[in-house]
Amino acid sequence: MSTTVQHPSLDELRAEAIAAARKPRALGWYYVFEHMVRAMRAYGWTIVASGLGQPLLYLFGLALGLAAIISAPVQDGDIAVRYLVFVAPALIASAAVAVVTEEMTYPVMSGFKWRRYFYGFSASPISSAQIATGVALAPMARVLTAVVPYYVIVWLFGGVETPVTGWLAIGAGVLAGLAFGLPLMAYAASIEDDKGQFALVQRFIFMPMFLFSGTFYPLSNLDWWLAWIGWISPLWHASELGRMAMYGKPVGDGMMWIHLGYLVLLSAVGYLMARRIFARRLAK
Repeated sequence: MSTTVQHPSLDELRAEAIAAARKPRALGWYYVFEHMVRAMRAYGWTIVASGLGQPLLYLFGLALGLAAIISAPVQDGDIAVRYLVFVAPALIASAAVAVVTEEMTYPVMSGFKWRRYFYGFSASPISSAQIATGVALAPMARVLTAVVPYYVIVWLFGGVETPVTGWLAIGAGVLAGLAFGLPLMAYAASIEDDKGQFALVQRFIFMPMFLFSGTFYPLSNLDWWLAWIGWISPLWHASELGRMAMYGKPVGDGMMWIHLGYLVLLSAVGYLMARRIFARRLAK
């Protein structure tokens, strides 16, 4: 007894091919995101060690060690809080900014110049906009591995006075990462030759922002000629949102929306710039 094998027709094969091509068109950003996250496994232990070790070192060295010397509470606006409570939200936001400073510089440049895997993505049905989106979202996975342990450790050390809303500081940290990281990603995508530009970013943008954004003392303690660094810094705006969440700093609804709006604006402008630069470079 013989059986007849039904071979698919040409139209059926064409339909299957079109359906297979539509999937990366719809989920292309996710495939890029997945690739970038999988690549992080090469230094996974570094991510885990920094995610747990950095908050412990900072909390022991600064928030607890320095707090033992500075016994007086920090006067932050209309309220006085312990030094650990004051500095913790800024350290959470700083951890997010430090992560994107690593993940949105050399890895982005590598995709265009050294390993050139962005061009491989572009040769598939994945669009340049989807590539930019996937590359932008991947560092946020590592940001979460930094800010979530930071918040938990701060909470265990008694640095969260309002736990009901305190967890929102995690979101403020992610916003800080996006607001600083996306413009940095656009800049990294525009660089064709490594001439030490990222070292300059680290020394003359990240470090002054870290030191003069009200991280370790209220921004009001600085004269105007230094305070302006904090005013334009996403780190200060995210830190203020974190302080509102973690110990109820009274800044008013107007300032809350200014902080949020500024971070969202920086993120949106940086994302649009990155998409445009990715499209231009991948079209070459």
